[in-house]
Amino acid sequence: MPIIMGVRFRQKLMSGGATQNGSFCPGQNQRGVTDAPSFADAADGLSFGIDLPPSAEGPGLLLTADGGRYQGTLFGAQGYGEGELVFTTGMMGYQESLTDPSFAGQVLTFTYPLIGNYGIHAGASESSGVWPRGVVVRHAMHQPDHRHSIAPVEDLLRLHNVPGIQGIDTRSITRRVRELGTVLCVFGPAEDEDLLRSRLKEMTSPDLEDLVEQVSISSPVVLNPGALDVLDQPLPRLGALDCGIKFNILRNLCRHFEVVWCPPETSFDILTNEYQIDALFCSNGPGDPAHTGKATMARNTLAQAVQARLPVMGICLGHQLMGLASGLQTYKMRYGHRGANQPVVDLKTGRVSITSQNHGFAVADPDAGMLAAHPSGACSPPGENLHGAEVTVRFVNANDRTVEGLDLVGHPSFTVQFHPEACPGPHDAAPLFEQFRDIVDRALGGEY
Repeated sequence: MPIIMGVRFRQKLMSGGATQNGSFCPGQNQRGVTDAPSFADAADGLSFGIDLPPSAEGPGLLLTADGGRYQGTLFGAQGYGEGELVFTTGMMGYQESLTDPSFAGQVLTFTYPLIGNYGIHAGASESSGVWPRGVVVRHAMHQPDHRHSIAPVEDLLRLHNVPGIQGIDTRSITRRVRELGTVLCVFGPAEDEDLLRSRLKEMTSPDLEDLVEQVSISSPVVLNPGALDVLDQPLPRLGALDCGIKFNILRNLCRHFEVVWCPPETSFDILTNEYQIDALFCSNGPGDPAHTGKATMARNTLAQAVQARLPVMGICLGHQLMGLASGLQTYKMRYGHRGANQPVVDLKTGRVSITSQNHGFAVADPDAGMLAAHPSGACSPPGENLHGAEVTVRFVNANDRTVEGLDLVGHPSFTVQFHPEACPGPHDAAPLFEQFRDIVDRALGGEY
């Protein structure tokens, strides 16, 4: 079984000389697949016994750009944490959140007061890295209690050189972000307060960076070559544009398709001529969907796929990119939706689903405009419809009525802002993968 130590695996683990097969192998034991590639999981280094850098300790200080000052105690890796301060409301799933590439560029605050009680589990990560640039918790459990735990959460942070601070009043931080919007922040040793203030003054928003480029795979790879269905028929081939894709999305896609995992800049011509895909998927990811880098390349590929009447599905950032390709604007939200308890209304059926989400940008409603917008007013400029298809809003958030999904009228294409694959969390939206497979089958049968 070949190993691809991929998706920007953290330098510390790579330099540690890990040579074993990674624990992420979505094509393993699948019917018809004989040589499935494997990839590094963020926790693999803890199983391989890689030497960890020293732990941070002692009094810490967190400063926010709007004047906030919070005292705490340092843990995790030594160094300074800095980025956009956001919060997530999940009561569990901290390993999945820490390894979600959509958190790249951000300092992640957990609202649940106890983080790490069941430790870190082998093969449970959502990528090969830990992506927040800093972690804020009320209390980090240093001695987890679970039969499958291989290490405390602090060791995962040390492995990937991510600093943390605990003993912080996370309720106060959450209220501050909810009322004033996400802000830039920095934390580190309390004795370095002057330096921290200087670093904060010089910081720029991570939204200005091409974060998608930082978290995506570098070259295409077929995850489950030769995959067959229960009737021993070849599965449809799907191109999956990686803007920061989560492992569990790839697992779900491999159950229904032969998946070509692709960089976000992969052109439509290469996907159709070289890889002969039957459908296209665009993933979640970090940052501003209107950034002129790799996200825009993925947006253009999506538009061409719709023009060619290829079945298309998008999740999270993929949804936002489809919105831009459809001539809709995207904008920065006041504090975003991050957690496992977001209610979403299907406007077609009236059904309400409880969903997991992680996003700080949204697609503007064609009628109501930019709802729950950030005080900065950051948004994309007015655009044009690149594919020519009519789009309608299919899903909205029950709390703030923001757009949560789009249908392309007369085309085998749809998008959702939420995560149907999310685990842990509710499974209300999980059937969307099966629905997409049904759409692809009908499209291959000439229905569209």
